[in-house]
Amino acid sequence: MPAERRPPTLQSHDVIGLVKPAVDAHTLGLATVASLLSECGYRTVEAETAVNSLLDAPMRAESADQIEEWIRSERITRLGMSYRLDPDAALEKLERLLWALSVRGLLAEQGGPIAAVYFAGLPEACTKVRDRHAGLVTALSGDASDQETLVALGVPAARIPSRIRETAVYDEARLAFGRDLIRRGLHHEVTPPERPSYPAYGAAADTLEARLRDAMDRKTLPLMRAHVGPYSDRREEAIARMLDWCRMLAASGYLDVLSLGTSQLTQSHFGQDWTGLANGGGVPVRTPEEYRALREAARPMLVRTYSGTRNVPAMARIHEEHVEIAWHALSLWWFCQLDGRGPNDLLTNLREHFEAMRYIARTGKPFEPNVPHHFMFRGADDVTYVVSAVLAARAAAACGIQRMVLQTMLNTPRRTSGIADLARVRAILSLLRSPQLAARCPQQVWLQPRAGLDYFSPDLDLARVQLAASTALMDDIEPANDASPQIVHVVSYCEAVSLATPPEVDESIRITRAALREYRRLRRAGDADDMGAHADVRRRTNELIADAQVVLQAIEDSVPDPYTPDGFYRIYQAGFLPTPDLWHCRDEFPHAIARRTAMVDGQMVVVDHDGAPIPAAVRAQEAAEEARKIGGSPDVIRLSVGPTGC
Repeated sequence: MPAERRPPTLQSHDVIGLVKPAVDAHTLGLATVASLLSECGYRTVEAETAVNSLLDAPMRAESADQIEEWIRSERITRLGMSYRLDPDAALEKLERLLWALSVRGLLAEQGGPIAAVYFAGLPEACTKVRDRHAGLVTALSGDASDQETLVALGVPAARIPSRIRETAVYDEARLAFGRDLIRRGLHHEVTPPERPSYPAYGAAADTLEARLRDAMDRKTLPLMRAHVGPYSDRREEAIARMLDWCRMLAASGYLDVLSLGTSQLTQSHFGQDWTGLANGGGVPVRTPEEYRALREAARPMLVRTYSGTRNVPAMARIHEEHVEIAWHALSLWWFCQLDGRGPNDLLTNLREHFEAMRYIARTGKPFEPNVPHHFMFRGADDVTYVVSAVLAARAAAACGIQRMVLQTMLNTPRRTSGIADLARVRAILSLLRSPQLAARCPQQVWLQPRAGLDYFSPDLDLARVQLAASTALMDDIEPANDASPQIVHVVSYCEAVSLATPPEVDESIRITRAALREYRRLRRAGDADDMGAHADVRRRTNELIADAQVVLQAIEDSVPDPYTPDGFYRIYQAGFLPTPDLWHCRDEFPHAIARRTAMVDGQMVVVDHDGAPIPAAVRAQEAAEEARKIGGSPDVIRLSVGPTGC
């Protein structure tokens, strides 16, 4: 096999054309590369649908003509193609493009304008491309950092923005730490902590607070939580397998909190006849008896699970009575028509969620707002990440909830720098804990970070390294406090490839505990940077706090009764929480999708049409004006608009 081609260095005049077969709906990869190259000062051109569609069918002379016309009219000198679906189809579609370039003499070696061809796709597809076209095409599987990606594209070091070079130092140091930890096998030395001995341990009266207090006393924090759920298209088989998994995880002793990964039908049609309904992924729990059996099999672990997507208060009661749920999690704006995850319209969803929060307050159980990362999934910016968490906390306190589990998903979007991640979480903690504002939030806040859903590589060796690196990031949130984080939501290293089985969950926990122990040892020895005093993290944290306070104050000044279902509906409707990548209900919420966001200096920001960041005060003022214009009852407003976008 020929060596993979190293593309010639990009010059100032180079224009990079980006194509994607129309059948592939994935666009994030192209958008990421375009954004990175734009930051480096290069012009990119994304092909229109007519050009992209040519790659989905056998090439003809007319197809090659259209591709040549596009390349020459846009003065394209480099060409990149992205395809994230079937690897065999990826190779076939790339070869159609290469045929068109060759038959029209467009490659530089033929005297044409195209000096380099890039391909981005799944690892298996990249392997196939390298095997067949290593001398012509540079293949990128998406595992690389921003800096590594730019170098692979031929960007000279001098043109890579300083923020990428500087943040890469921290991010690369954590990856190097992870590589060393896995190479040395330190995770193989981890054993389960000694089991607690307090009287209620594992019994119906056991609580998260008691488990945390015991772990604090015995210095075994953080508690380990993992989300687990096998899949089978036969319901009884899936339940039986989950019972086995519960027993295995309980026996091994690594996992403290089992999060039951229930199915979509469990969340929307619990207790009903499922005949003819598609189950989807997850454990298809349908009856209280099945919940109770799973709970018994899981002892002495604590157990929690998803909320419902309809009849939310009733499902919260079921989880109390039959799961002995350790804490409740609600998504407020999400898991409804807004994201296609549930049947409720947004206003109905919010009303059910607020009723459920009032019920949770009566139980005395903690509450987890499963909120900020859902905004980030839909293109929100870092200020919205912070603001949505604070809004959820204040709403919980208004409903009487006094204990909160703060889940923060790191590495979301995947290109977020570690420095920006630290700033986001520290800003939320500061706003929830500050003496001036704490009275409006739950009295007790327990931190529960987790790695991002799309962070891990399909290469399982690299994914183990990434898990250790992400764990180091979690520890850098409050590096001076060995009791923080209190809980870690362990995302298993294999989840980019397959659902995690109990052995993989246990291995992931061992990696997490080994990383925490070793990283803290290195910090104490001065061999790892103390990020508590990092100037850039402090600056970004303070900026996020100030911007979030501006938005929060504008909300309270313009939205009547903001910490109510109607208030939360108006907040979203007015555009205080921008989600430009929302797929559903776009007609109902034009102001929520009106803003553009982009990655700038490793963080997501709201930008204008020229890509310049928009100050928080400006966007907050505009949203406040919309909120004042809206007027009337949300019921009347919603009915007048109609659910046409849903």
